[in-house]
Amino acid sequence: MRLSRYFLPVLKENPADAQIVSHRLMLRAGMIKQASAGIYSWLPLGFKVLRKLEDIIHEEQIRAGHIPIQMPTMQSADLWRESGRYDDYGQEMLRVKDRHDRDLLFSPTAEELVTDIFRAHVGSYKDLPLTLYQIQWKFRDEIRPRFGVMRGREFYMKDGYNFDLTKEDALHAYNRHLVSYLRTYERMGLQAIPMRADSGPIGGEDTHEFLVLADTGESEVFYDSKVTDLTFGDRAIDYDDRAQCQAILDEFTSLYARTDETHDEAVFNQIPEDRRRVARGIEVGQIFYFGTKYSEPLNAAVTDPTGAKTPVHMGSHGIGVSRLIGALIEANHDDNGIIWPEGVTPFHCGIVNLKQGDAEADAACDALYKSLTALGLEPLYDDREERAGAKFATMDLIGLPWRITVGPRGLKNGVVEVTSRRTGVSEEMPPEQAVEKIAKIYANL
Repeated sequence: MRLSRYFLPVLKENPADAQIVSHRLMLRAGMIKQASAGIYSWLPLGFKVLRKLEDIIHEEQIRAGHIPIQMPTMQSADLWRESGRYDDYGQEMLRVKDRHDRDLLFSPTAEELVTDIFRAHVGSYKDLPLTLYQIQWKFRDEIRPRFGVMRGREFYMKDGYNFDLTKEDALHAYNRHLVSYLRTYERMGLQAIPMRADSGPIGGEDTHEFLVLADTGESEVFYDSKVTDLTFGDRAIDYDDRAQCQAILDEFTSLYARTDETHDEAVFNQIPEDRRRVARGIEVGQIFYFGTKYSEPLNAAVTDPTGAKTPVHMGSHGIGVSRLIGALIEANHDDNGIIWPEGVTPFHCGIVNLKQGDAEADAACDALYKSLTALGLEPLYDDREERAGAKFATMDLIGLPWRITVGPRGLKNGVVEVTSRRTGVSEEMPPEQAVEKIAKIYANL
């Protein structure tokens, strides 16, 4: 993309009402614009990152054997009355009436709706296990929406739901989701720590939430520092292998990690003092096993091997996709702007022309742009008639991981400059080598 043809409404000053780094930088980088309290329009740069995260989530969910669907944002209140949650959910639920005076609600979650789909079409244990998921907009009427996309009212969320014959089967689905989430977050360049948590209004016996450490986190986190050394890596996973999934869960959860709701001071004090850590965390996902909490009242049952009808065991699994962008920025920024991990960057690299209109510089930039594009990469070419300092400031603000700088002086020596946004280290090399370097970085992801 040529920046002269792109819509990137960057701001030079910090917005006065933006209290945290991610909110300030998303507004300044032209990623979002507030439409009303807690509700945002996603502008081209922000929308590209949103789609990058969505693609990774889809790939990892399908890898784990989960099936995508799409459910409506508006739900009938009757289903929620069946489950007993309509009156219990509270004022966060946006309740409306249609022209026929029927009660509807804007989906805050979809346990009832997906259970209704299941009970209409699945009647035998032979159709299990089954996990359905979607990535869809949700609405929760926060009393004090703040911090941009971190605590908005409308948000983009992956929500998945497993249906299993037995508790043992459902707990394997739980473990499978934990493993797939760890893999998902690592691909995004995040280290999300899984920790036991409170189930809240979703309910259930077992739940883990995934937190990214950041000073602006809403939860206080107590953890063993060794947990931050664990990585999922590129290990081969068979998601049908129960022992392997259980072993990975045990590995990642054996070291103490609790939020303030479930913190046990006596257990924490058993950790060697030099490994005890207290920090803040941003929740970016949560998984639940809740047994027959929804299947019993909604009559979601199957015939078991003996011919008897039995309610299915269920769980739900969420990732806050739009919230993840805020968490990524909170964990990856400096005083100059965002620093995107390579796996989620909106553009793979930036090309800065130091002397727009110079025939040799223009030709070299065009050649770089075409070469990178031919390799399936997306460069952002700053071809504006703008001073060099402003171009560098824009590139730093929007946070592309790599920048190729082209100017007449370097071209006389046959080189361009390749700069890492994260380290600030620059190297001079021939243009062809610069293309090879960028291509190799992304080929290894």
